[in-house]
Amino acid sequence: MAETTRAAQATVAKGFRGAELGWPELRRIPHPPHRLPVLGDALGARLRSPVQDSMRIGRELGPIFRRKGFGKEIVFVWGADLAAELADESRFAKHVGLGVANLRPIAGDGLFTAYNDEPNWQLAHDVLAPGFSREAMEGYHPMMLDVAERLMGRWDRERAAGRAVDVPGDMTKLTLETIARTGFGHDFGSFERARPHPFITAMVGTLSFAQRRNQVPEQLAPLLLRRAARRNEADMAYLNRAVDEVVEARRGSTKSDGDLLDRMLETVHPETGERLSPENVRRQVITFLVAGHETTSGALSFALHYLSRHPEVADRARAEVDRVWGDTPRPGYEQVARLRYVRRVLDESLRLWPTAPAFAREAREETVLGGVHPMLRSAWALVLTVMLHRDPAVWGADAERFDPERFDAKAVRARPAHTFKPFGTGARACIGRQFALHEATLVLGLLLRRYALRPDPAYRLRVAERLTLMPEGLTLHLDHRDRTPAAPDPDDHTADAPSGPRCPVTGTAD
Repeated sequence: MAETTRAAQATVAKGFRGAELGWPELRRIPHPPHRLPVLGDALGARLRSPVQDSMRIGRELGPIFRRKGFGKEIVFVWGADLAAELADESRFAKHVGLGVANLRPIAGDGLFTAYNDEPNWQLAHDVLAPGFSREAMEGYHPMMLDVAERLMGRWDRERAAGRAVDVPGDMTKLTLETIARTGFGHDFGSFERARPHPFITAMVGTLSFAQRRNQVPEQLAPLLLRRAARRNEADMAYLNRAVDEVVEARRGSTKSDGDLLDRMLETVHPETGERLSPENVRRQVITFLVAGHETTSGALSFALHYLSRHPEVADRARAEVDRVWGDTPRPGYEQVARLRYVRRVLDESLRLWPTAPAFAREAREETVLGGVHPMLRSAWALVLTVMLHRDPAVWGADAERFDPERFDAKAVRARPAHTFKPFGTGARACIGRQFALHEATLVLGLLLRRYALRPDPAYRLRVAERLTLMPEGLTLHLDHRDRTPAAPDPDDHTADAPSGPRCPVTGTAD
């Protein structure tokens, strides 16, 4: 553990030092005015919302810019043309830096935090990729329905009592229980608890600490983060204990569920015959429990916010659910994929607020970005996805406006590649992308069919940052909806085409 921590810290330090950032002519890249010695651009920076602060600066400085604070310098890219270059796998690869490297003390060489040259990434990817096949997804579907019904039971009680629902809190419970049930056969009992499960509290703590590490000078971190570091150690110890208990329970069981945990424990690599080590199994379980619910809960929360604020969109989506699902109490796996317009709503929410708001890319060899910016081997840049998704050259002058029609099949086909990246890019893109999209589409369909969503008129969207993005303080009131027969939608021309790009894992269309 100590060696992993030192490795992560060394990598972060190397990645941030301007002289080692690998950009020979940094002066060509604009930075905020009034840069100061030592402080750099930190004066006036919004430390609690660095992503939104970078969005503000990006709007002022353009599609490539840099920020520096306390000796750390980062190059940001959000222009679609430059981002498309960085997505070229022959020239660039994933870079593990910033807050991702700060998670290595707990996630180690798990799929999300592994360095490109660590063998356990390829081993785990090859062993676990079949766990997200079509056949596997069909097996997960009934469990996703079970968890969604538990959520709706809770919401029915809140509605009957006239209380608003805590959207981010309940979506977090939903997605944690879903990945725990489908992946590891475990039930955290989240919906039976008055307060968040300790696993969620510990997980949020580790994510928040990783974010804070980026905002404090390395030399001052031991002093300024002393108490926070002790809490983080306790959080990591709890996560490790909780996962070890799940794994040991499975090892001691004669039952085989064929889920992700069974694959981790029993499957050998088809070519090498290797197995995941016990330590790596723990790291992969933590990776899936954290990454498998944190981003999806945010995506659902943002989508519900926009649906509540755009009743015409909600009405059209609800009509589609009624038309496609009819009176079927438990829609089948195939019926979820037919919710084309609901999926557009989800994609548009992920466009405006991709819950993983950025990803880093490093040069495989010396190259020149955009024909202007020379990069040495291992030089890296941070693609600011949340701004890439707002590039007016791609999305138009009204890019800030919520409009699911941007994901009409014709619009998708007309857009350049690499302009919609909520799940990262390339070989290291999110392995669970199809799982998350199926789960989120299913849940939105179920909630739209059951409830009319009424927002708080005084609420204005606030976005909380803890490496991932989440609406803060979002509550909704639920009204019983009267169902009427759904007429065909004359504007729905999506039956012959997907609403988004192909899956980076299976190669199949959504």
